[in-house]
Amino acid sequence: MQQRHPLKAACAAALILLPALALAQNATDQLQRQFPDQARRGVLRVTAPPDIELDGKPDRLSPGARMRSTDRRIVMPQQLVGQELQVNYLREGMGLVHEVWILTPAEQAQHRAGKAERVQRNYRFASEADLPAN
Repeated sequence: MQQRHPLKAACAAALILLPALALAQNATDQLQRQFPDQARRGVLRVTAPPDIELDGKPDRLSPGARMRSTDRRIVMPQQLVGQELQVNYLREGMGLVHEVWILTPAEQAQHRAGKAERVQRNYRFASEADLPAN
């Protein structure tokens, strides 16, 4: 009668599957993150969560805000206190920062609307009108 060795079978299966899992992990590491079109670029500094500075101006994280590290993991704002980070971010309906992606150097090199651009508008305030010469 032939004996079965479940441990040997499990080890053999693991040896066969490990290289396939390693290749799959490398493939996901090489995928570039896709950011929503509405995401803006900025410099974020967490001061005292939920208070932050975004491009040097005081701002606030929304309740339940999600911050993702360069390796796609959720990061708690308390872990980033005092660090100045290049990020892409989205605001929620009330204007609070709701989603934040910390950028890799390659992602920072890509152009995205944000901090360096002036807000353009199609109207002028009365205070901006040319004053008549006296």
